[in-house]
Amino acid sequence: MKYAYYPGCSLEGACPAYDHSLRRVFAMLGHELAELDDWNCCGATMYMSVKETVALAVSARNLALAERAGNGGFLVAPCSACYTTLQKTNRYLRDVPEQREHVEAALAEGGLSYDLTVRVRHPLDILVNEIGVDTIAGKATRRLDGLRFAPYYGCMIVRPEPGFDDQDWPTTLDDLFQALGAEAVYFPERVRCCGGMLTTTCRDVGDRLTGDVLGSAARNGADVILT
Repeated sequence: MKYAYYPGCSLEGACPAYDHSLRRVFAMLGHELAELDDWNCCGATMYMSVKETVALAVSARNLALAERAGNGGFLVAPCSACYTTLQKTNRYLRDVPEQREHVEAALAEGGLSYDLTVRVRHPLDILVNEIGVDTIAGKATRRLDGLRFAPYYGCMIVRPEPGFDDQDWPTTLDDLFQALGAEAVYFPERVRCCGGMLTTTCRDVGDRLTGDVLGSAARNGADVILT
């Protein structure tokens, strides 16, 4: 299957390894990630707090481009922040008519419109719930036996709205990597905040939250944190 693909600023800039490996994995599984032409910043979390209408319009432009591109009506967003922001934009445009009116006016200035037909999806959702754990395990060329991992989902890809996994105790990462031979350790911090933007605005609090996640993984014998 061919999916519209939104790498976002992080994968384009600071985290190209995530982008390269994701494209390679999907290709080996027989699925194509077609990068969205002329995509822009998702609006991000900090922009939302400055000017919400502008941030929603910036985000909605990507959704409008994905709608025009087709590809099954899906837009794959690997970055947790991008995934959440694009999901949030869809919800606001659906539930707040006056906000949608302002955003539609902004899109029209750029020759675009958006009819709310695009479903934003995280790669983990597609890998586990569509392609399937058994299919992936069957194509694996290297087992992960002996690797102990802490499955870290964070606070974005399963919340605030119900989505592709349980909001309090998600298991899709566990299921996928255990099928490949790895062992999931007890990790109660799996959906705890990592500190995120607080590391730039309230450093002490951000560092403590990050330390809680890392410390829990170490205490429970993890070799790696999967996120």
